Amino acid sequence: MTELIRTEGLKKTYGDSMKKVEVLKGIGLTINRGETVAIVGASGVGKSTFLNLLGGLDRPTSGEVYYDGKPVFKHDDRKLAAFRNSTIGFVFQFHHLLPEFTALENVVLPALIGGAGFDEASKRAGALLTEVGLKDRLNHKPGELSGGEQQRTAIVRALMRSPSVILADEPTGNLDSRTGEEVFDILLEQNRSRGMTMIIVTHNERLAARLTRRLRMVDGDIIEE
Repeated sequence: MTELIRTEGLKKTYGDSMKKVEVLKGIGLTINRGETVAIVGASGVGKSTFLNLLGGLDRPTSGEVYYDGKPVFKHDDRKLAAFRNSTIGFVFQFHHLLPEFTALENVVLPALIGGAGFDEASKRAGALLTEVGLKDRLNHKPGELSGGEQQRTAIVRALMRSPSVILADEPTGNLDSRTGEEVFDILLEQNRSRGMTMIIVTHNERLAARLTRRLRMVDGDIIEE
């Protein structure tokens, strides 16, 4: 397996000198291409903060994240946004679908932002939605979909640009246990069929045990389990 992501001395601090909170305390970590990684730990220890830094959604106080050996935070904001769009797929606890758009329209957006034509993007979006069992729901808006269907749509949106990695923050946290299992199965199938790297923050220890590697966050650092 080859290295995909590496962090060096990754720190994140909030506040000022009068009241400073050090959330991440210099994390060094390597994640290889094709791995499935669970990040577990108590609430408030910095799991989501760490995931946001891996995804370039926030900048560290110090340290760096490397993808394929190239530093992420050397980019300005515009180039960083383009990097995120082409390289990383995000799945959150809440689906964040645009309510006025259909499932298909929500899914094509990342491709359109990346410069793809609408016809080409729609064809790919339709195929991916069909793959996850939503063939008959393409033209339904989020309010007309169940919670599991909404999250499957969000997963497909994350897959649209064929990213190198999927970063998922509590992707089953808002679902009942059976639907959560189904969503987790879809994520793992993407790893098996496409070799896609998965990094998943979860409180669900049973689901975390299904991944190939488990990291526990404690006191601003990561411990390999």
